Amino acid sequence: MSARDAILSRLRTATPGNIETEAADLLIAPERPAVDADILEAEFLARLALPSVNASHDIIASMAELPAAVGRYLEEQGEARTLCLPPDPRLTACDWSGFALHDHAAPDERAALAIARKGIAETGSLIFETAAEAPMLPNFLALHHIVLIAVEDIAPYLENAPLPGAQPRAHYWITGVSGTTDIEGTYVRGAHGPRFLHVVLLRDS
Repeated sequence: MSARDAILSRLRTATPGNIETEAADLLIAPERPAVDADILEAEFLARLALPSVNASHDIIASMAELPAAVGRYLEEQGEARTLCLPPDPRLTACDWSGFALHDHAAPDERAALAIARKGIAETGSLIFETAAEAPMLPNFLALHHIVLIAVEDIAPYLENAPLPGAQPRAHYWITGVSGTTDIEGTYVRGAHGPRFLHVVLLRDS
């Protein structure tokens, strides 16, 4: 008997399961996790710390603290103060003295900074929009993806994700660093994008 015939034989003789039991098993857990809307910042940070998301974070009180926070992270990672900075007026208005800045990402880009439009506490996801001041490519080329998000832009659930106002050409979601287990079942981080995700929470926007 060929391998194909053996597989087909097992499928034909398989005993169907109890559909009611299978359905009940699926309903044991709630369809979405509980999120306390009164502590969205803490809920969001807890999701960032999950192994499936694997993101580090920092907290700043104002935009003026952003360059120091980025510099601190790069130093901890043993990286030079070289940064792909998009031409967003909110970012370019900061004092980046001591940094080597550029706004176009190279294929071997070490670090890129971006602003997330919204964060989702349920999953730790970050939502981005494309625009002239928010190019998409650096967010997928850089080894270190550094993301700024205002605490007030954290929403509890996926259902709260729709963005108001005129819609961009595209928006995309990022939940943690990329990874794969395609090669011998070994988890490899950064297989399809950044290897490190660092989120900077802005409390006073």
